[in-house]
Amino acid sequence: MESEVLQIPLWQQALAWFDANKKPALWGAGAVVVVSLIVALVLYRRDEADITASEALSNVTLPGAAGASRGDTVNAFLKVANTYPNSRAGARALLLAGANLFADGKYAEAKAQFERFPREYNSSPFRGEALLGIASCLNAQGNTNEAVTAYKDLIDRRLSEYLLPQARFALGCCYEAQNKPELARNLFEEVERNNPSSSLGSEAGMRLEELKLKYPSLAIPAAPAATNALPLQPQKR
Repeated sequence: MESEVLQIPLWQQALAWFDANKKPALWGAGAVVVVSLIVALVLYRRDEADITASEALSNVTLPGAAGASRGDTVNAFLKVANTYPNSRAGARALLLAGANLFADGKYAEAKAQFERFPREYNSSPFRGEALLGIASCLNAQGNTNEAVTAYKDLIDRRLSEYLLPQARFALGCCYEAQNKPELARNLFEEVERNNPSSSLGSEAGMRLEELKLKYPSLAIPAAPAATNALPLQPQKR
């Protein structure tokens, strides 16, 4: 008898189980279907919202085009950011609003928008851009000490490798303003060495040469380390 049970096809065993547990099985299948539909709907709406937000962002008129002022452009970017929160286009719009405010010399307002970004998009890959914007605003406002701290924090976090040369160059400029030429020289040399074919690398090289002209001691190569070893004496034969 046992061998006959074992020889029953698998689909027949499944059918027998379903007949015996029809109600729980239907409830389970129904729950799976409902959850799947909810997930699909959420993803669809998210994609649809991203598409709509991207279209709204692409329709923003840049300064100078069709008579648009920079203020008009900033307001348009902020409208996209506020209308489509938690979207990729909304994140880009927030950064672009901050960048245009910075370009317009409105550093306090730009800093406020850059500071919004880590709060609203903490896991965004563009968080480094916002932190660089905050540091740049502090520097432009004359808060050199705070800017140094912000640049160093960005460099230490290494959130975006391609932002590191900009942060190092800006930090070098801050050190130069603080009359710390050795620290500035080290950073300019690093930027020039690691970015030889870029405009930033060329700028770092020029700042380095100006720094050496201003502080001639920086151009003097370091003396070899002294040793306590005595000179060798000729051996007597």
